[in-house]
Amino acid sequence: MKVSYHGHSVVRVETNNHKILIDPFISGNDACDLDAGSVEADVILLTHGHNDHYGDTEEIAKRNSALIVAPNELAEYLGGKGFNTHPMHIGGAHEFDFGKVKLTQAFHGSSYTEEDGTIIYTGMPAGILLTVDGKTLYHMGDTGLFSDLKLIGDMNDIDLAFVPIGDNFTMGPDDALMATDWIKADTVVPVHYNTFPLIEQDGEKFASSVKSGNGLAMKIGDSIEL
Repeated sequence: MKVSYHGHSVVRVETNNHKILIDPFISGNDACDLDAGSVEADVILLTHGHNDHYGDTEEIAKRNSALIVAPNELAEYLGGKGFNTHPMHIGGAHEFDFGKVKLTQAFHGSSYTEEDGTIIYTGMPAGILLTVDGKTLYHMGDTGLFSDLKLIGDMNDIDLAFVPIGDNFTMGPDDALMATDWIKADTVVPVHYNTFPLIEQDGEKFASSVKSGNGLAMKIGDSIEL
């Protein structure tokens, strides 16, 4: 599969038969190179409901008739708006026609702020383990450091991991480096940084400091093959 990075925590996965978007924060994201009005997606995977991850989910899903896979309360919220959703919860896994999805813990929050300022609680945040054709991608979502990452690393053979390093709202670089030691991914890509001044970090410095696996600071639009 081809995996590309598009700023903040936006990841696109293309397989032989499917186009998958993870956390499609495109509009209002100056770091993103995608166009919410034209990007294609059969499936949208959401880690949590914060606006900088939920992003353009509704527009993209409506235009593409995409399936949205999300933590239960967030899926229920979107389902109530008429979208095609599949609810999941932490620790649960499901085999889809595009691959296997399993949700992991993520220590963070999850809510969606509507245009009028109303805040909607959207359940527990999560990380996503996506396995396609024997390759496993781990999108950690927004999270702080937690020791069960060791268990996730022991239980899974992770080929590619997207790890937040922005600090303030998620792990900073030092905690993220410890996380990479625990998850033992072959390739580690820093995400959730430099989108706003509050989360400015040096992605290249982080990538060069990764000891467990290959650190790779992907530029916007870069892709790799798994």
